[in-house]
Amino acid sequence: MSTIFTGSCVALVTPFRNNQIDYDHFKELIDWHIDNHTDALLIAGTTGETSTLTDEEHLKLLEVAGEHIAGRIPYVAGSGSNDTAYSIMLSQHAEKCGADAVLIINPYYNKSTQKGIIAHIKAIADAISIPVVVYNVPGRTGLNITVDTFKALADIPNVQAVKEASGDISQITAIAEECPNLDIYCGNDDHVIPVMSVGGKGVISVSANIIPKDMHDLTQAALDGDWDKAKEIQLKSNVVNRAMFYETNPIPVKTAMKLLNTDTGEMRMPLVEMDEANEARLKEALKAYGLL
Repeated sequence: MSTIFTGSCVALVTPFRNNQIDYDHFKELIDWHIDNHTDALLIAGTTGETSTLTDEEHLKLLEVAGEHIAGRIPYVAGSGSNDTAYSIMLSQHAEKCGADAVLIINPYYNKSTQKGIIAHIKAIADAISIPVVVYNVPGRTGLNITVDTFKALADIPNVQAVKEASGDISQITAIAEECPNLDIYCGNDDHVIPVMSVGGKGVISVSANIIPKDMHDLTQAALDGDWDKAKEIQLKSNVVNRAMFYETNPIPVKTAMKLLNTDTGEMRMPLVEMDEANEARLKEALKAYGLL
């Protein structure tokens, strides 16, 4: 299988109005990202508040995304769950809706052994024909996927890539060394250069919701081997990258979008409006970057 995408994939927010998905604004965001050089779209990831979507909403969101993206840029569907059967259902639906790949997280809360992670990912991969991106984010799941587990997963034909958000550069380097047939995508916006310097193909980005062209330019510079330019953009963008995690994602990014006149509506509880002190810090970061 060929590489799913190279460059910057935005982990797109889900806009809500009156506790309903605002599909018109959702489509506008997709068009805006394509116009601003975003290289791929992740729909229904963590940043998209997937954990509070109803089953009907999740299925429809993936369907609307497929219809509106319409092959213009690669489309990755978030179809992970800690319930293997449910994740299989979502992944099969995503494939029918035209997704180019699915993003699958290892089981959270109920967790599992490393053996269970392999079985979980394999069952999902075997049920579909499109590529699987395995998402490692121990801060959310409470369980790291080990390098040995990635080596086992790399033997599954359509397990093609990993989104690595462990923050452990030593582990990411080891994956690059020991799993050469797995594409690596950076899962932390402030680690793009370190990950791409060992062969990473790009980033799945929160910050790209507000600075899409800059995240594209950063990854393209790295892909082109222009490390001076990549370093300049990486260090400049880190003030925004850090601000996106002043509170739980996606609270800061949705707040930033509102401040930048791209109001995506409310968060869904248990996520709530940003603390005033943190919002003031966020405004300062946006000003420092030149966005406000």
